[in-house]
Amino acid sequence: MRFLVLILLGYLFFRIIKGFLGIGRQFERRDDGGAIDEMVQDPQCKMYIPLRDARREVIKGREFYFCSKECAQEFKKGVKN
Repeated sequence: MRFLVLILLGYLFFRIIKGFLGIGRQFERRDDGGAIDEMVQDPQCKMYIPLRDARREVIKGREFYFCSKECAQEFKKGVKN
C-alpha cells in the first residue's frame, strides 16, 4: 500500500514540475485561450509577420501580405517591370 501511495505522490510531483517548467507544451496560447495568429511572409523583405498585423494588397488579381506600406510600394514597382 505504501508503494502505491509513493507512486501516486511521485506522479503528482512530476505533473506539478512539468507544468511549472512548461515541458510538453506544443502551442502557445493567447491570454484569451485562443491560438496565436497565422504567420505570413512579406514577399519583398521576406520577413514573417502575424496575419492580423499584415498589410493586405491585391496585385494583378493575387493577394499579398506586407509588413509595411514601403514594402508594398517597392513590390508593386518590381511587378510592373
